[in-house]
Amino acid sequence: MSEELVEREIATEQAFVDRVYVQLEKSAAAAQQLAKEGHSRGRLGHEGGLVERDAMVFQAAKRMAQLDAAHEGLVFGRLDLREELDPAPRYIGRIGLRDDQRDSLLIDWRAPAAAVFYQATAATPEGVVRRRVLRSDHHTVVGVEDELLDADALAAEDRDLPVVGEGALMAQLSRARDRSMHSIVATIQAEQDRAIRAPGKGVVSISGGPGTGKTVVALHRAAYLLYSDRRRYESGGVLVVGPSGVFMRYIERVLPSLGETAVALRSLGEVVDGVRATRHDEPAVAAVKGAARMAEVLRRAARQQAPGSPREFKIFWRDDSLRLDGAVLRRVRGQLMSQGARNRQLPRVANALLDAMWRQVKGERGRERGREQFDDDMLSTPAFVDFAADWWPPLTARDVLGWLRDPEFLARVSEGVLSADDQKLLLRSWQEADPEGRGLLPTRPGVAEPLSVEDVALLDELRYLIGDVPQRTDEDHDLDDTLAYRDGGVDLQELTTASEREYAPRGRAWSPPLHKLEDDPFAHVLIDEAQDLTPMQWRMVGRRGRTASWTIVGDPAQSSWPVREEAEEARAAALEGKQVHSFHLSKNYRNSAEIYDYAAAYARRVGLDADLPEAVRSTGEEPVERDAGADLQAAVRTAVGEVASRVAGTVGIVVPVARRSQVNEWLASWPEFADDARGAARAVDPSVSPSGDDRVVVLTGLDTKGLEFDAIVVVRPEEIETESATGRATLYVVLTRATQLLTVLR
Repeated sequence: MSEELVEREIATEQAFVDRVYVQLEKSAAAAQQLAKEGHSRGRLGHEGGLVERDAMVFQAAKRMAQLDAAHEGLVFGRLDLREELDPAPRYIGRIGLRDDQRDSLLIDWRAPAAAVFYQATAATPEGVVRRRVLRSDHHTVVGVEDELLDADALAAEDRDLPVVGEGALMAQLSRARDRSMHSIVATIQAEQDRAIRAPGKGVVSISGGPGTGKTVVALHRAAYLLYSDRRRYESGGVLVVGPSGVFMRYIERVLPSLGETAVALRSLGEVVDGVRATRHDEPAVAAVKGAARMAEVLRRAARQQAPGSPREFKIFWRDDSLRLDGAVLRRVRGQLMSQGARNRQLPRVANALLDAMWRQVKGERGRERGREQFDDDMLSTPAFVDFAADWWPPLTARDVLGWLRDPEFLARVSEGVLSADDQKLLLRSWQEADPEGRGLLPTRPGVAEPLSVEDVALLDELRYLIGDVPQRTDEDHDLDDTLAYRDGGVDLQELTTASEREYAPRGRAWSPPLHKLEDDPFAHVLIDEAQDLTPMQWRMVGRRGRTASWTIVGDPAQSSWPVREEAEEARAAALEGKQVHSFHLSKNYRNSAEIYDYAAAYARRVGLDADLPEAVRSTGEEPVERDAGADLQAAVRTAVGEVASRVAGTVGIVVPVARRSQVNEWLASWPEFADDARGAARAVDPSVSPSGDDRVVVLTGLDTKGLEFDAIVVVRPEEIETESATGRATLYVVLTRATQLLTVLR
């Protein structure tokens, strides 16, 4: 293949790409003009103008964001079909564009017309003679990679369609990795495309071994769904849940690069609004907090009387001494709890207590005054209002979770469910996380979140058990505004006024409209590394997708949850009633054959029931095993220096949890890796944002989930194996993270 031919083909494609970018700028200018016109509508001085303004500005902003995101690698594909089907080339890009005559200039990769770009093969060309992938640097075409799919058609039609390049897939796989995942929109393979374009209803389950592209395929599926039914998925929302903050930052650019921004990306520690936990519990503690039996412990806790609340109330009214003792209050509590979540009973508390007290009124003077006067007198008595407020206070999930810090309380609600050893593990974890006894309060500026990632699912369980505090509506404000529940914002007297009692049948408590916890706010839920979700995390995520469609990505052999059957039951409950469409990916595109053969041999040796995909490329670089000797720091420094000098992209140092801080300190002290100090800091605290130029980072085995690096140095693998019940599966994951070089220091 002559260099002149390659340059000619690149020049041909550059001319078309230049034309597309000119049209892109015209589209951007049109969107800006729409936004300007929308703002002018807001000055019309009437409500209709404001509505038009909001709609126009929203649509313009969305289009501008889409156009801006598509700038990088906008045009990436070309199809040359048989002449009787289409004599003109068909170009594929990240978004669709039309020319000034409204003819199609660039086809969105998700459009039906683009499907053949991914589905055609030499065995079934589907009318495609040549498939071309354009490689670009910003707006400049730097290379083309061709595949001839129908040689007979090419010969019969006598067309000038030269075939150049080494193949798009191999060119993409050999590139250096950086700190972000990139889209594979130009190199999606046929088995991946089938999963991406699967039906929108029900559940799409994507399985496969390491390196098969499960994550990026799932993200492209989310983009495809948004394109195919935008009204549904944008209005309902798409939730993407991943294992860690490090992982979410790694994938955060994929969807915007495909023109989609209407997606919520959350790690498991961020699923609950207002919570951002990054710290993991040690494996033994995580096994207790994640177990399904914790749901029963929390259910019991949510029904307990608030610690420190009053146990009885006495008052003299007219001729009667009235008393709310333990037995009476237990009956009232049972009555209230039978009607629903605890916080939602706040409007009923006063009437329930007044009913119990009125039944004790026997004197003639009291009976003559009547129930209405009795209620008015009690509600005008600060002692009664204070008692009611203290006996049934509005609660937050953090309040109830904080109660479990008390050994006696935890023992009471855990009886027959958790062992004494389990309870000790829980108490130690919460006391170590909150040594000052702040009660697991929310994060304040400069103060770390006391909750662990595993606590977040417990917090969410409690939110739904106790319910939200009822919020007053405009109608409620017409009622008398006197004494209120302290700190809760619920007015006790205004919820039990005479006007209410007049219209509420006796025995049926009136309830105002409630601020409801939404069980299913999302239209689509995407779960990555699903094999790691605990039963409690499945319950948490399941609440957000009761009526949603789902995409679930995972590989059981990589699971860090020790009781697979329990997690499978929780998963089935979360997906109850939904049809499952299963897709299996069989090719490993990440690892070289040499690296994956090494990892697969380890999986067989230790008895993992692993799905072993076929690696599609070979580099000739065998993994290196080395005895670290007595000076571990020197051995790590040497190994990292060797691999860093041989690869252009990222290097991961994977260590046991107990060694992470130590190795981070080493890395920060080595002058040759001074630029990577920030990366070391981010490994300790995932909240530290990427600097963009760090190549070397220190991670634990679980931190590497879903990530990939040009080179990996594994430190003390035997310690990774033994640090948890699933340590062997974790080490298998670690061994499959490298694309080019792997060094193991024993």
